[in-house]
Amino acid sequence: MTIESGSAWPPRNEDPMLSAGMDIARQWGQLSPDHLKLALEALEPQMRREHQLRIKQLDFQAKKAEQEAKSERDRRRHQFKMASLIVGAVLAAAMLGGGVYVAKDNWWLATLLCGPSLIALAKIVFLRRSDPDDMKLVAAASKHSTNAASQTQPPP
Repeated sequence: MTIESGSAWPPRNEDPMLSAGMDIARQWGQLSPDHLKLALEALEPQMRREHQLRIKQLDFQAKKAEQEAKSERDRRRHQFKMASLIVGAVLAAAMLGGGVYVAKDNWWLATLLCGPSLIALAKIVFLRRSDPDDMKLVAAASKHSTNAASQTQPPP
């Protein structure tokens, strides 16, 4: 309670919104219960319509946010796939070029660079899958290449 007004509410000049609300409450308080009942019954359909409108707006906002998130995910996925394709193509070209470059001196290294390991790399990068057989083929090819290289090396 304030000393000036003698009530629990602050004086009118402190908060204009509060004083306007108090004026409206006093006007409603002066009406009879029948008038209040009629006024509330008249407000109820409008409040229902506003509530339904707000629900539809919120549903629309949720769908819009979901679509934006999906498109952002799709954009990022596409960007990742394109970047990995470029990196894979550069890496495969480098392996192929390196294999061709070293073929005249170290043919066994060329078979490692241009053989099943290149195919396995391309399969992983481009097709996005790797089978256990791929690694077995790479291991077998490297084993055969190193065995053949150790047998054909000229003595020092």
